[in-house]
Amino acid sequence: MNAPASTAARPKTHLAVLLILSATHLLNDLMQSLIPAIYPIIKDSYALDFVQIGMITLTFQIAGSLLQPVVGYVTDKHPMPYSTVVGMMFTLAGLVGLAYASSYTLILVSVACFGVGSSIFHPEATRMARYASGGRQGLAQGLFQVGGQAGGAIGPLLAAIIIVPRGQESLAWFSVLALLAMTLMVWTAGKHTEIRNQIEAARAALSGAAKTHARHSGATIALGLTVLTLLMFSKNAYGESFRSFYTFYLIDRFGVSIQTSQVMLFVFLVAAAAGALIGGIVGDRIGRYRIIWISVLGPLPLTLILPYADFFWTGVLTILINLIMASAFASIMIYAMELVPNRIGLIGGLFYGLNFGLGGIAAAILGGLADSIGIEEVYRICSFLPLAGLLAWLLPRIDEDRAPPRQAG
Repeated sequence: MNAPASTAARPKTHLAVLLILSATHLLNDLMQSLIPAIYPIIKDSYALDFVQIGMITLTFQIAGSLLQPVVGYVTDKHPMPYSTVVGMMFTLAGLVGLAYASSYTLILVSVACFGVGSSIFHPEATRMARYASGGRQGLAQGLFQVGGQAGGAIGPLLAAIIIVPRGQESLAWFSVLALLAMTLMVWTAGKHTEIRNQIEAARAALSGAAKTHARHSGATIALGLTVLTLLMFSKNAYGESFRSFYTFYLIDRFGVSIQTSQVMLFVFLVAAAAGALIGGIVGDRIGRYRIIWISVLGPLPLTLILPYADFFWTGVLTILINLIMASAFASIMIYAMELVPNRIGLIGGLFYGLNFGLGGIAAAILGGLADSIGIEEVYRICSFLPLAGLLAWLLPRIDEDRAPPRQAG
């Protein structure tokens, strides 16, 4: 949604809808986070190497990335709020398939179902959050993001408590969460239709004041999206070193148990969840441009120290690094929406797709490096990735305070 030209006509913030959207995002990403959480189990059970582990992540994230921009483009023209339920059906199929997979091939097929589910869920849910924001875009995206990040944090903890002691088949127990998510999605879809009708009625009352027109030149849009994509890659590559390989790093470097490594992964993901919410809220106050600078380049001194820290300080640095770095995503997303305000679904699908796809590519690259030079050396190399934050200097300084024009569809 883009706000109408008149502030008085701007719709209210639908906090209940945003909270339920956050809850569905939590459930969606909780189930997806079980994939990397069980890597230590399936690595031993199926005698996998790090390249094969990276390929599992790549399969999941490529399946999620390829369809998301397409889904977003289509739903820009024809909103489909109930499509989120269909997406959750794919996730449910992937969950059950992964629980009972008897071969590496079936594991890949199952995680691909997770990716397809995400590709359907994220673009339309992003649109719902935008419509329900009432102009408080940072709050809306922050709440939506913190749900996903929190779900991603809880997943490894539940894996340590339930899946590690009971085995791979206990994944099927989480099917009840998929059914709960479908129920919530039916409610949010109904509310989305109601809110959208209210907004369209308000626009019609403005006597043409909310007409669509281009705000930014093609060159500005191209430059902005290119820089944002490069920043996303550096951010996701570093983040993927944690999501896919942090447990192995802790086990290899400090000799901790699988359960302890899962708890540490939970700490990392909780920090990321808090950072996503804080970044969205602060971005409403100080602007997306400043938040992007701080969140991408700011962690550099801490990442350089991390490979040489002991176990205690590794935990402390993990929290600080990811608290700062995770604050970028909501601002990157909203900045991109300001660049292309008529294509909210496309931007949502593109950047969630980038989040999946770039992370998957990074996982495959890092898996190969871990096999050849060792997991500890990988973390030393990754410590320099935040230097890419200097690219933020090239971002166009768009007018963030100006009310965007009407969204198509």
